[in-house]
Amino acid sequence: MMDKNRMLRNQQMKFMIYNFIAFTLIFTIFGIIILSQVQNTLYTKADEEMQNYKNRNVNLTPRDSFPPEPRDRDRKMSFNPRMIILHWNETGEIMNQAQIGTQFYENLIDGLQMDEQDLDVIKHLNFNNLYNFRTISYLNDYEDDIYITQLLVNVDAEETVIDNFETILIFCTVIFILLSITASYVLSRKTMKPIMISWSKQVEFVENASHELRTPLTIIQNKLELLLTKPNEKIVDRFENIALSLSETRRLNKLTTDLLTLARADSTETQFVKKSIDIDVLIEQACVPYVEIAESQDKSLWMQLDSKMQLEADASRIHQLLVIILDNALKYTSKNDSIGIKTSYEDHRIVIEISDTGIGIREENVRHIFDRFYREDQARTREKGGFGLGLSIAQWIVSGHQGTIKALQNENKGTTFVIKLPK
Repeated sequence: MMDKNRMLRNQQMKFMIYNFIAFTLIFTIFGIIILSQVQNTLYTKADEEMQNYKNRNVNLTPRDSFPPEPRDRDRKMSFNPRMIILHWNETGEIMNQAQIGTQFYENLIDGLQMDEQDLDVIKHLNFNNLYNFRTISYLNDYEDDIYITQLLVNVDAEETVIDNFETILIFCTVIFILLSITASYVLSRKTMKPIMISWSKQVEFVENASHELRTPLTIIQNKLELLLTKPNEKIVDRFENIALSLSETRRLNKLTTDLLTLARADSTETQFVKKSIDIDVLIEQACVPYVEIAESQDKSLWMQLDSKMQLEADASRIHQLLVIILDNALKYTSKNDSIGIKTSYEDHRIVIEISDTGIGIREENVRHIFDRFYREDQARTREKGGFGLGLSIAQWIVSGHQGTIKALQNENKGTTFVIKLPK
């Protein structure tokens, strides 16, 4: 038990770690994408203005005033007052130093070197870790003295927005990551819940199957060992032992068949072969032997088949479904009791009702009757040869036909099984 609990805890911890890693990666990638998009958006305006200026070939000579006088309304509207224009000669000297201002030159761009490598490429410059600029350099082919023109646009406001956004984004990411720990824990528990249920059902199934197999095997072994102690006796003298062994062998064969059916149902290995059938005709054929059995037990079996419909279904499985329920009805009814089968068509569904006036099912046990190996009265069921698997198989057959099955208590006594199958 401790090993099981430890294994389940370890598996839950793995799920939690996987979920946490997934959440962290998602939040991190999301934050990086958002930050890059914000940066690109904030820098777009400044970059576009520099590109427009460059493409329009607005050239300033050292004699021009700063900022330049626009030539027309369109250029006036397109010129950014934050833009600074530097003219470099071939020796790497700034030719319009006087126009850009001595203080600006000495405090910021003194020491700035002409860039001949990354021409026509927008770059980011930082001066003294205080001021940020977007810049582009290009060859100036229109003035003999000017070799390269460099445009700079101050983006300190954009940088402030980006820095604040980064702080908020980092704070929110940390909060989300902390929340993801809680979410990972909750999700891991929810993920483990069906696994634990399945595990418990599997363990219960194996234990019950082992118990049910052990009983007939023990009986058969004991009877055979008893026969070996007296090898010279005639068969007629040991008829009861042989008959009991054969009876238990048949029970064992039925149990293994039912277990195999349920195992295939769990693995979805068994496929339903559906074809159009007349449900009333199929029910009537399935009930023929049970009418005789009921009469031999002083019981009555009546039919009221009024659906008159064709059904897309697996005929052999529907027949198996009817056999399971009719077998139960015969087992748990006494003399002078009756068993009835009715069919009808309601709300685009074929309804099959199988009722009896037998001992019925206690109300608190109705919800368990489709569980595997469940038996309301263990001793009485074993006496009648049941294993508690029939109704589980019945439910699987109905579910495989996208239908529903439920058990209802009759007003007087007995039980009614209501099966609804889509047409």
